[in-house]
Amino acid sequence: MDTVRAQELVAQTGRQLLDMGLVARTWGNISCRIDKTHCAITPSGLDYRQMKAEDTVLLDIESGKWQGNHKPSGEKGVHMAAYRQFPDAEFVIHTHQNYATAIGLSGFDSLDITEEETEALGGIALAAYGLPGTKKLTNAVADKLKEGNHTVLMARHGVLVCGRDRDEAMKRVQLLEEICRRNIKNFGGSESDAVLKTAELGRAVYAQVDDMAQMIGRKIPAAKSPEEAERLLQKHNAVLVKGEGVRVRADSEDDREALVMLAEKACICHLHTLNESSKTRLGIFDIMLMNYVYRHKYSKQKNGDKYNGEQ
Repeated sequence: MDTVRAQELVAQTGRQLLDMGLVARTWGNISCRIDKTHCAITPSGLDYRQMKAEDTVLLDIESGKWQGNHKPSGEKGVHMAAYRQFPDAEFVIHTHQNYATAIGLSGFDSLDITEEETEALGGIALAAYGLPGTKKLTNAVADKLKEGNHTVLMARHGVLVCGRDRDEAMKRVQLLEEICRRNIKNFGGSESDAVLKTAELGRAVYAQVDDMAQMIGRKIPAAKSPEEAERLLQKHNAVLVKGEGVRVRADSEDDREALVMLAEKACICHLHTLNESSKTRLGIFDIMLMNYVYRHKYSKQKNGDKYNGEQ
């Protein structure tokens, strides 16, 4: 594929995924194959709405060497693994979509999915957990790709999808979310309904997935009254409130929107694992590390400094 066209497709897809609610801020990453040994991939830490085609990075699939004005996504390893495994793969998408991430917390041995859907996804598997941007995560995903799966759920993290072109990859991303949404059986509504139901339980929600750990931290506490919520917001940037949902503390509208989205996702995950009797929490050390990296490096990236994390 022509290099410029590949870069354009990556940039366009980022905005589309953002509009669909399948990614937030700069989380997730996208790539498009140019030839046998090169692809265009999203840069690290650049907002999808701001990203232009020329901001994407040219990446050598074999060596990992890159060219561009920005560093490539810290998850470049899983993209390289996908292109190496599937010579016919032309497009790779990594999302943090809500319902698929929730399903990945408890496994999918009992997943309600048809043979036709499994075939449309190109095979589906669950990869073991690894911190964002690490070799452990790359190797875990690569192992599932080697089994022939084109759709891989990344435990406590998100999803990787490979396609023969952008359309196939996008269809797989959307189909997966539809399948996983119908498998979340303990509430029958929207993301905001999940927040309201969780708030009514009156107990804290602990970090089960990476993006909550990064931006919110160890937990979202629960308040029984608006007054208690305001006190808790002095120490936490998100608080559940009975009869209201969630309150957040943010320095910008962008941060506020992201915190609300993460709270919604955290509540979906909480309700699902509660229903499945699956006690899944991130380790405190991993939470502290990811939160520190986010606050001290990613926040600087937003102000123009460099950051080479997952985004």
